[in-house]
Amino acid sequence: MTKYFSLGELSELTKATLVGNPKVKISSVDNLESASIEDASFLANPKYNEAMKETKAGVICIDKNTKQIEGKNFLVSDNPSRTFQLIAEKLLASSHQGMGFSGIHPSAIVHETATIEEGVTIGPCAVVDAQATVRKGTILYPHVYVGVGATIGSHCVLYPQSTVRERCQLGNRVILQPGAVIGSCGYGYTTDMKTGRHTKLEQLGNVRLEDDVEIGANTTIDRARFKTTLIKKGSKLDNLVQIAHNVKLGENNIIVTQTGIAGSSKLGNNVFLGGQAGDVGHV
Repeated sequence: MTKYFSLGELSELTKATLVGNPKVKISSVDNLESASIEDASFLANPKYNEAMKETKAGVICIDKNTKQIEGKNFLVSDNPSRTFQLIAEKLLASSHQGMGFSGIHPSAIVHETATIEEGVTIGPCAVVDAQATVRKGTILYPHVYVGVGATIGSHCVLYPQSTVRERCQLGNRVILQPGAVIGSCGYGYTTDMKTGRHTKLEQLGNVRLEDDVEIGANTTIDRARFKTTLIKKGSKLDNLVQIAHNVKLGENNIIVTQTGIAGSSKLGNNVFLGGQAGDVGHV
C-alpha cells in the first residue's frame, strides 16, 4: 500500500523550512525531469535551474541561495541533498529492505551455537555458522554466509552472496552490497629460492568494520596476517575495491571503484581516493 506524507510532516522530519502548501501529499521521489505532483525532488546544482522551472514535482528541496518560483512548493535548508535523502529514506524504507517475510527462512542454516537476537531476518539458503552472533534488526539476504565466530552488529544489511568469514566483526548499520567478501585470506607467500615454489602463509587475524561502513558489490577486504584489518566508522567503499591485509582506513573515507590499497597501508580520516587509484604497501 502506498504511503503518503504531507509537506508539513516532511518539513518537521527534515527540519527544513517549508515554503508552500503544508497539506500537499508526497508518496515518492524522483529527479526534476521525471517527477510528478506526488514526488519530492531536489536541486543541488545550478545547471539544473531550467529543469526546476519545468518540473511537476510536488516539492523541491533547495538551499537558501536558490531563487524560489511562485506557485511551487519548496523545502529550504543548508543541505538540500541531505533533506532529499531523509525524505527518500522515509518514503522508500519498506521497498529497499526486506524480502516479503520476517524471521528465519526454513531453508536457512543456523548453527545451534549461533546467537540470533530479536528482529533478525535471515533469507533463503543463508548460513550462520557456529558461535557466530547476529544482533537485533539485521537483515541477511539469500545466500549470505556468516562464518565461525563472526559478529554482525545491529541493523546491518547484508545483500545476496556477501560473505563475512570466521572471526570478522561488523559494527552497527553496516551495509554489504552483493558479492562483498569480508575476511578473505591476505595475499602472502614464502618462496623457496631453490625450487621457485610458493608456500602459503597462514593469515591468522581478522577484519573489523566499524559503525556505518558501507562496502560495495564485489569488493574484497583481506584479513590481517596478525591482528586486524580495520575500516573505521563512516567509511564508504565503492564496487570492485581491493583492501589488502593489515590495512587501516580512518573515519569517513571515500574509496572509489577499482582502487587497490596494498598491505599494511594506513590512511587517515576523510581521505578521498578516486577511481583506479593505487597505494603501495606499508605507507
